[in-house]
Amino acid sequence: MTPRDYLQLALFLGILAAVSPPLGRYIHHVLEGGRTWLHPLLGPVERLIYTAGGVDPDRDHPWQRYAACLLGFTLAGFCLTFGVLLFQDVLPLNPQHFPAPSWDLALNTAVSFVTNTNWQAYGGETAMSHLSQMVALTYQNFVSAAVGMAACMAVARGIARAEAQGIGNFWTDLVRATLYVLLPLCVPGALLLVGQGMVQTFAASFAAVTPEGAIQTIAVGPVASQVIIKMLGTNGGGFFNANAAHPFENPTAVADFIQMLAIFLLPGSLVFTLGAAVRRPRHAWTVWGVMAAVFLAGALLTAHFEYRGTPAMAQAVAATSGSPSASAPAPAAASVPAPIPAPVPNMEGKEVRFGVFASSLFATVTTDASCGAVNAMHDSLTPLGGLVTLLNMQLGEIIFGGVGSGLYGMVLFVILTVFLAGLMVGRTPDYLGKRIEGREVTLAVAALLLPALPLLGFTALAAVGWGPTALGNAGAHGFSELLYAYTSSAQNNGSAFAGLAANSPVFNLTTAAAMLIGRFGVMLPMLAVAGSLAARRPRPVTDASFPVEGATFALLLTSVILIVGALTYLPALSLGPIVEHLQMLEGRLY
Repeated sequence: MTPRDYLQLALFLGILAAVSPPLGRYIHHVLEGGRTWLHPLLGPVERLIYTAGGVDPDRDHPWQRYAACLLGFTLAGFCLTFGVLLFQDVLPLNPQHFPAPSWDLALNTAVSFVTNTNWQAYGGETAMSHLSQMVALTYQNFVSAAVGMAACMAVARGIARAEAQGIGNFWTDLVRATLYVLLPLCVPGALLLVGQGMVQTFAASFAAVTPEGAIQTIAVGPVASQVIIKMLGTNGGGFFNANAAHPFENPTAVADFIQMLAIFLLPGSLVFTLGAAVRRPRHAWTVWGVMAAVFLAGALLTAHFEYRGTPAMAQAVAATSGSPSASAPAPAAASVPAPIPAPVPNMEGKEVRFGVFASSLFATVTTDASCGAVNAMHDSLTPLGGLVTLLNMQLGEIIFGGVGSGLYGMVLFVILTVFLAGLMVGRTPDYLGKRIEGREVTLAVAALLLPALPLLGFTALAAVGWGPTALGNAGAHGFSELLYAYTSSAQNNGSAFAGLAANSPVFNLTTAAAMLIGRFGVMLPMLAVAGSLAARRPRPVTDASFPVEGATFALLLTSVILIVGALTYLPALSLGPIVEHLQMLEGRLY
């Protein structure tokens, strides 16, 4: 890595650390009903929405009703998105005259966007009309992120409240998150991206003349308005098939940096929303620090493996350059080893305008969060570089994670850490004064295991069933393609390893099932945990209480995250990227 790479990484983390606490406190203030400078403009809109929907904003929901409202809203959003996609060919704003997608692709896409996954088994610029992009997809980018924020705030209230029956009002959380957080961030963000050269137009395409004199049709559309919310909402669905590797969707290095910051902005800030709710800023900094430390390790490892490339690449470059190590005969003395060619950075599948480090950093950011946007092809990463992206997702998308889902997923691990630490030191486990009992631990373990079932189960079934004919590569790398597809689906990420022909009924239906289980298999148990903790009487936090802040707790929490992830997914990773790395060292490539 170069000094410029370290500077970029330090700038990225520094800006994130500076912005997250005030934005997190603002989100808590807004979602708890506090007034802001936006209320004179947006307050009437908020009240109009409540009146039109027949919502009583002062009504507090128990966790069961909160969850029922959340599921009902998600179902309605699925029906809207599925309908728009299924009748795309007869709806307006279709200047390209695209046909409607197949029913299974429409179903997969609708599930994908309502679960904040944004897995795409199609090319956006060649399959989706402007209406589909804006109404069916960009709308879901807003509301699926708002649903995650609402669930996150409900969990925070459950921890903070004492002997309460409710955890908030889903409808007010949804509306306030959209009106006062997402929209105000998206408007200036989209203008900033347009200023960097990102496309924003209702035109369908334009014709360009190539240097050879041929006519090339170049797709355009309302790109910037979709890109900013896909990043802020950790959605990731690209307007173009190449996603953030496309020059119209990511035109400059500055735009690339802005998009990476946008991915982590809300997940990082929501940690401090929890800190404001429980009035424990040191606890928030401890959790944020764990997220940042694991992210930093992943970014450095990915960059290291990509800068080293593969032995075959180094030998090929040495041979092309006429290096003595490649062309000279073997030394006469057996005791003198042949010189080892210098490592060659792996630029396959990467944009030259970003280079190795910016591509590695983006890959780490997007798989740490449940985003899925890519500025390089993950299929072209080195085996261990690809392993880091897989592990980032398999740990539960908690290294900063998705909007809302990252924090309540981290609370899951906090509960497990507190429980295990209590067993080790012989103390009754409690979290911020709330006693952790068998119900909370059972729900946390269920939330931990449910996404693993479709991830590992569908990967195994696909490997011996419908998967091999869809693979772009054989052997261990082909297995990694399948593992990545179901990891990305079950962990609601949405990025792809590429090389996998995933647009078929069996892939569309199984990945849709994995997305639903991954989203609601964690969200609903954590809402139940919130309801259980909210009703509990708090105990005084004393010197005898197990501390949930500071270096000791941070180390314990990190250890639990890594050990649980390793125990669950190491066997599968061994069959994919680990075996591929060992084969690469022996000269076997896919």
